[in-house]
Amino acid sequence: MRYALLVLAVALTLLAGLRDRFDQWVDATVLPPLAQETSVEVLDRSGALLRAYTVDNGRWRLTASVATVDPDYLNMLIAYEDGRFYRHHGVDWLAMTRALAQAVWHRQVVSGGSTLTMQVARLIEDSGTGHWQGKLRQMRVAWALERRLTKDDILDLYLTRAPFGGNIEGVAAATRLYFGKPPKRLTPSESALLVALPQSPETRRPDRHYGAALAARDRVIDRMAARGLLRPEQITVARAAPLPETRAELPMLAAHLADRALTEQPAVQSHRLTIDAALQLRLQDLASDAVRGQKSGVSVAIMVADHRTGEVLASVGSAGFDTGAERAAYVDMTRAVRSPGSTLKPLIYGLAFDQGMAHPETIFDDRSMRFGDYAPQNFDGSFRGPIPLRKALQLSLNIPAVALTEAIGPARLMAALRAAGADPKLPSGQAGLAVALGGIGMTLEDLVTLYGGLARLGRPMPKHWRQGAVDDPTARLMAARSAWQVGDILADLPPPAGAPRRTLAYKTGTSYGHRDAWAIGYDGALVVGVWMGRPDGTPVPGAFGGDLAAPVMFAAYQRASNRPTLLPPAPRDTLRVETAALPPNLREFTPRGASVLPDPDAPKLVFPPDGATLSALPQGVVAKLQDGTPPFTWLANGAPMQVNPRSRQIVLPNIGAGFSKITVIDARGRSSSTAFSIQSPQ
Repeated sequence: MRYALLVLAVALTLLAGLRDRFDQWVDATVLPPLAQETSVEVLDRSGALLRAYTVDNGRWRLTASVATVDPDYLNMLIAYEDGRFYRHHGVDWLAMTRALAQAVWHRQVVSGGSTLTMQVARLIEDSGTGHWQGKLRQMRVAWALERRLTKDDILDLYLTRAPFGGNIEGVAAATRLYFGKPPKRLTPSESALLVALPQSPETRRPDRHYGAALAARDRVIDRMAARGLLRPEQITVARAAPLPETRAELPMLAAHLADRALTEQPAVQSHRLTIDAALQLRLQDLASDAVRGQKSGVSVAIMVADHRTGEVLASVGSAGFDTGAERAAYVDMTRAVRSPGSTLKPLIYGLAFDQGMAHPETIFDDRSMRFGDYAPQNFDGSFRGPIPLRKALQLSLNIPAVALTEAIGPARLMAALRAAGADPKLPSGQAGLAVALGGIGMTLEDLVTLYGGLARLGRPMPKHWRQGAVDDPTARLMAARSAWQVGDILADLPPPAGAPRRTLAYKTGTSYGHRDAWAIGYDGALVVGVWMGRPDGTPVPGAFGGDLAAPVMFAAYQRASNRPTLLPPAPRDTLRVETAALPPNLREFTPRGASVLPDPDAPKLVFPPDGATLSALPQGVVAKLQDGTPPFTWLANGAPMQVNPRSRQIVLPNIGAGFSKITVIDARGRSSSTAFSIQSPQ
């Protein structure tokens, strides 16, 4: 008895020693890095994938975890690969013994004895299984993994590293590239294929070896059916389901913005943007449609933001990221510095209203003027004469905009642009009056930000495209009433054919030489901007913002907004009166630093001579006109006369004795007057 106890004690001591040595051996295991490189992912506001980037050797390896995959797939994986996964400690001796016995009995490998943990060990070390030394190493690493990680951590490694054929690693990449969807919701057929693929990823690829993939999937379905994990109707549907015959493409949404996010924060693994993936896709399709049929090299950029929050909802940098070199698709035209044309005029008018210099109903005499050495011309080369500033902005006249800028001061205009959140670029060191007409560098992103401030009734828009808290500016760009007046003017612009009226307050612009066509607009919620042109800056003959960019801007708005959000009502302190009811200092705006230039083609009344005394004639007074552009409007003593509007010589009846004044206005708004007297008949 004593001898037996002694033997038992010695045996237990030896076993304890062996256990300690085993524990020391396992604990001393040097593991490879567990933090494997995974594809950088750029996600939209709801977590949908916008774009991903390959890792080393061009492999797709998207991060996956127990929490992000379909639970039914996990159950199927564990049941098929490692039924005792949650009960063993890395090595399942029962499974290995069964596999060995089956191999001896059938004289071939029938089932494997590797656990999921051992498979993870092989994956992280990239080791083979053909030799007993490799298998022993996997067992040692598996034991070490089980001691240092949780079961879910081990599963996460498998879900991220398992091979699925070609350059696909991990179940998230596999579901994206085979099924075109994330792994959160899978059918039994899809789950069975994903379980079968890692066992022989190259010979079971459905896009290359359809028959082998189908047979492997069905074997998994059969085993799940035998174990009662699938209902009869699920089995029938799963067996009948076809497999994907081609690989899908990973999303390529907001590609330029994704590149920007990665460049700015290269160490971040997952970038969460404010972009709406569904809207982004719709606008990328719109961009492709917009350039179809356009002149060679013409591209487009579109940006949509919610001005209430400052979040960028869509950013399309070109007509298509893969359209090639002809349209320079790789250039992000939302950030390209270009001439803004007339798109700064609303800010100029708003600042003039804000400083009490003018009102929408203030009259401006639109005629040829010189401001020092600068003599701007209206876009069409004509002048409208006396015109309300409301109408001048709607017609995008250049002379009034320059006159207001001269009164405000170019430096004040530049400061306002920066206060709005824009980053204007001056071709020279000092701002001049040419800034008003586009003599400055701006981006589409700048203009969307600026118009967002107008939409917010003078509060700068906190534009941002990364998710996270941002500071809402408290400083104002202008008073609410001034911004509202600008929006009210722009909302009255006639929209493109088929678009509803007074839905958007918008402005178009065309840069010098027809190099850039712009359209920027906003309602009570969204601000939408469109640029069209050639990325290399060469002209696009005949391109105008109103014809080229405005229809695309309205189409983008319609795709972004299910239901328009009304523009805000007028603030209480807004002065809404006609010209005659304005205070005297606001009824007419007269430029201080401008000199009026003679127009050689302007209409000239050559008869009666100014100051002449005429004899009364029975038929009336003959008036003769030189130059000018017909049709003409004739006024006698302020009253319109019903005469031939295209004739340069007319007879004005009913001109009585005494002093009179005749005025003629041509089609370009230029006028000429003459004052004379009629002798009383003797």
